[in-house]
Amino acid sequence: MSTFLTSYIIFSIFVLAMMNVMARRRKNAPVPHDAEKAERSNIAVANRREGSALTAAPPRQAGLENIGDSRAKVVATIMLGAFVAILNQTLINVALPHMMNDFNVETSTIQWLVTGYMLINGVLIPISPFLIAKFPAKKLFLSGMAFFAIGAFICSAAPSFAIMLTGRLIQAIGAGIIMQLMMVIMLNIFPPEKRGVAMGTVGIAMMFAPAVGPTLSGWIVEHYSWRLLFYVVLPIAIIDIVLAFLWLKDTSRTDAPTLDLRGAIYSTIGFGGVLYGFSEAGSNGWGQTNVVVSIIIGAVFLILFTWRSLTVENPILNFRVFKYNVFTLSTIIGCVINMALFAAMVLLPVYLQNLRGFTPLDAGLLLLPGAIVMAIMSPIAGWIFDRIGARMLAIVGLVITVVTTWEFSKLTMDTPYSHILMLYIFRMFGMSMLGMPIMTEGLNALPRHLYSHGTAMANTLRQVAASLGTAFLVTVMSNRSKFHAESYRNVMTENNPFFADIVAQLKQAIPSDEAIAQLLYGIVQQRSAIEGINDAFFVATGLAFLALILSFFLKGKKRNAPSSS
Repeated sequence: MSTFLTSYIIFSIFVLAMMNVMARRRKNAPVPHDAEKAERSNIAVANRREGSALTAAPPRQAGLENIGDSRAKVVATIMLGAFVAILNQTLINVALPHMMNDFNVETSTIQWLVTGYMLINGVLIPISPFLIAKFPAKKLFLSGMAFFAIGAFICSAAPSFAIMLTGRLIQAIGAGIIMQLMMVIMLNIFPPEKRGVAMGTVGIAMMFAPAVGPTLSGWIVEHYSWRLLFYVVLPIAIIDIVLAFLWLKDTSRTDAPTLDLRGAIYSTIGFGGVLYGFSEAGSNGWGQTNVVVSIIIGAVFLILFTWRSLTVENPILNFRVFKYNVFTLSTIIGCVINMALFAAMVLLPVYLQNLRGFTPLDAGLLLLPGAIVMAIMSPIAGWIFDRIGARMLAIVGLVITVVTTWEFSKLTMDTPYSHILMLYIFRMFGMSMLGMPIMTEGLNALPRHLYSHGTAMANTLRQVAASLGTAFLVTVMSNRSKFHAESYRNVMTENNPFFADIVAQLKQAIPSDEAIAQLLYGIVQQRSAIEGINDAFFVATGLAFLALILSFFLKGKKRNAPSSS
């Protein structure tokens, strides 16, 4: 594992060095006089509204609102790119056991296909504002899709695990660029009063793909080779590259910012260490040396990164976005929701496949109707947001989420399939009112020149919260399962007449004491695991309830800051 961690660090530093070289080469590029004049005017207005110095407004890319002749074509292009990027991220999970056999590697090694992908995304998200300010949007999007397509091709033909991991990391570079650029473009091409529907439409790709992925992957892996997973996404990526080339227009650059290399290194080590630590904690526990060391190193470098971002003139990630109270509140609520959301995404597959014996395809099909409901509701929730704001949507959505998550804490081995299906559908119905409306509410509070920084900050913190939530809830499930197993063992003694009676009845049907012991052990482990999952859902209910309380402090229809500055 240490070999792949070292490879990740070297790979990240290489990517940062390449970006710095490209930035320096473009530093002396001429800037059109009209664009420069317009940008100076925009920054001056923005700074008067913020009441801050000129350095508070980092350079940005002008003309994103004119990136295409047709708004619908622009949205279709960037949504297709986002959909295939997210779909690819979820397709691989079901196929990991098959890849382990083909590449002859251990579980801890194959997991790096997921962990490495997440770490590269965690590194690129904070750097994305610099990339968006530095390079024309069309070229940046095409570069992201090209990275993604090349990575998919490498993965589809990879003869060894090392090449497979290389392809995944290249894919992650493309996906990180695509996702951040998508949000910034959507904020620029739609006015505040129409962003709800627009971001809700984006939510179709962001929420539907993760649910379709396991179902599609389960069917493909069950009937064909796992390599077909990459053959599925590759043509979609190529089609999107063609559409981007035809439908997106070049936009002008207004400045030539240089990469804050020290800040980028602090960010890489900080976010990489924290995300890696949380990921390993979910798999191996919090007491492992590599988990503790990774989190401590990550936390130290995140403190250095925060200090650096607050003291340099043009930071790669501007922490001044937290001066806007609505953005801060919406980001906190979004992080708490993400922690609760991952309860069902992580715990339900464990319950369905490991305990109830469903195949990956059956488990995916159970989750699919909820994803369809969420896809249908996402733009509808956005339309409602444009009219009444995020507050009532968040309250109603979180009430539904709290109730359904609480109901998930009552699972048994006999819980009907239809009951789980309906619970999940209603939970996704509630969740459809939360993600994009709350995030859009926060971003609407920012001036235009901080859109890329606000998007990057919100997505970075949500990703950290998702990793933390996953590790935390898995830890709760594991520890409580052990607690319940020990409780059962304490009462399963010869001094307990009820237990002695059960053993006597079993001996009439099963003459072997060893077979009876194995049977009782299996029942105890099964019941303990279910109760541990129920306890984790109970904690997730508490997180959802905390988000519900915070949602009462959100604003209604009133907008909190001009977004055209």
